[in-house]
Amino acid sequence: MNYDEYREFTSLVRQRDIVFYYFGYFSQSIISAMAESVRLQLEKSDAAPSKRRKIFSSFVEMAQNITHYSLDSLTPTEQRDEQLRQGSVCIGRDGDHYFLLCANPIAVDNVELLRQKVEPLGTMSVDEIKRLYRESLREETPEGSKGGGLGFLTLARDASSPLEFSFAPCGRTDAVMFFIKATI
Repeated sequence: MNYDEYREFTSLVRQRDIVFYYFGYFSQSIISAMAESVRLQLEKSDAAPSKRRKIFSSFVEMAQNITHYSLDSLTPTEQRDEQLRQGSVCIGRDGDHYFLLCANPIAVDNVELLRQKVEPLGTMSVDEIKRLYRESLREETPEGSKGGGLGFLTLARDASSPLEFSFAPCGRTDAVMFFIKATI
């Protein structure tokens, strides 16, 4: 990259009001470092403390989903300690709202499972989402879940509009790209 390309890139970032962007491999230690950067950026912003908490929480959920479910991995799936999995996460501003975007490849076999988890959240009220969140806290971790099964509920609970998501071909027969967007 030369200086002109760098200037063009930074100009685009400013025009789109991007607060944070990362593409690469995610692990718990990398997420911790990124989270500290995001926290500091948010503290400098004019966002209300409750909005900063929601943005931060949503960022962590999205990043953790990448470490749990991205198909692109530098570490074997059976390895229990530090997983390194590829994806991207972006935080930006659009007027008074912030948006968080996340993308990572997932197994084709997981498309319907994800659709069944995320799609119903778009038709639920905030109170219904909060009730389901509280109920999920009391339940056992769902089979096949590497977290507590609360990630999408957390995103939907904190979002100011329904979550947006899509799946797109990524040039592999065993995978598709999973995109999710939360607006806060």
